[in-house]
Amino acid sequence: MNIKSLLLGSAAAFVAITGARAADAVVVAEPEPVDYVRVCDVYGKGFYYIPGTETCLSVGGYVRFQYNVAGDPARNLEGDDYQAGSSVRARLNFDAREETELGTLRAFARVQAQNNTVSQPDSALGASYVMDQAYIQLGGLLVGYRDSLWTSGVGGLEDGLLTDTDLVVGDINTNQISYTFAANGFSASLGLEDDRTGDIVPDVHAKLVYSGAWGGAYLSAVYDETFNINDVPGTVQINGVNVTLAGVYPTLLQDGNNDAFALKGGVLLKNLIAPESQLKIEGHYAFDPTIYAALTGIDTVSTLSNSQFTNAGIPLILEWAAGAGYAQAFGKLGIAVSGQYGKTFDATLFNTRTGLTTVRDGEYWAAVANVGYQITNNFATLGEVSYKNVDFGGPVGDLDQVSGFIRLQRDF
Repeated sequence: MNIKSLLLGSAAAFVAITGARAADAVVVAEPEPVDYVRVCDVYGKGFYYIPGTETCLSVGGYVRFQYNVAGDPARNLEGDDYQAGSSVRARLNFDAREETELGTLRAFARVQAQNNTVSQPDSALGASYVMDQAYIQLGGLLVGYRDSLWTSGVGGLEDGLLTDTDLVVGDINTNQISYTFAANGFSASLGLEDDRTGDIVPDVHAKLVYSGAWGGAYLSAVYDETFNINDVPGTVQINGVNVTLAGVYPTLLQDGNNDAFALKGGVLLKNLIAPESQLKIEGHYAFDPTIYAALTGIDTVSTLSNSQFTNAGIPLILEWAAGAGYAQAFGKLGIAVSGQYGKTFDATLFNTRTGLTTVRDGEYWAAVANVGYQITNNFATLGEVSYKNVDFGGPVGDLDQVSGFIRLQRDF
């Protein structure tokens, strides 16, 4: 065999092998289809379809830093008796919605964590992690935990005056079930709420709201089946005098029943005085003492959150109150002011110096002012100052407080 024959034979063998392999089909695996996140514009900005579903989800919230200053109730709030501290809050809102044959199905949850520093550290005030709201909606039906129907913003009209300290009466969260009928800017709601007393009968709430381009108006009513006497403190100190609340609220319920009824109404007017302006007027009347007529007032330096006057030793249940607020925007700058005046229910206190003291026609009033500025998109600052005063007269005297804060907040 010569070299030429060897080369020709090798070439023929190589061609044969290559042809045999080429006869086998090469199968290339196709890539899995990718379900990209799609924008859901059915419910407004910020919603996206959860991949593989028809459910739209929005995640938002804010991070807030706040420096607080508040008069110290333990020192009668005079002179330089102020405390100062800072707080940081992180809030997340989860909103999931989809359309069904019975209407929009929605689940909403709000969780937040807050860390505080105070001049005298207290572990109870140092940090908090809470489920602030969680509820389900199907059409007009709502079940879950959130602001009471007495104060919630049904129909797009929020309760409260226009400052950050909005002076809302009866501002509480509770488990509830309600139904709202809405059409052409009008809504009517009826709800049952857990009063946290353990009895079988819930509180009953009703609310009518109308909202339009000009503003809106609302009327709320509540039947409080049982006033929770556990909300009333025992021995407290008012103006340096030890005071025991000697059956304050049972003496008010002279018919022997624990139930109560209250009404509240308000109106909001937009652009009435000037462009980008809002004017809000609100008021309530309670036929009997009820937690829904309790005013959130005296602040704590840890949060400047709305805590009840009872925390400072004064049971402040308002028989009636009226207030107004005004807000004006000037581009990135905004200002707001609000004020409120009311009368407390009569009460009987036991004063360790003077004995029994009947408090009648107690007066309450408050004033709030703030200035805010939009530093850049989704980042703003707000400064606010408030003054609150309640005067029971006689040996009990009055209690007042000046408080305020400076805030930086990044929304997302």
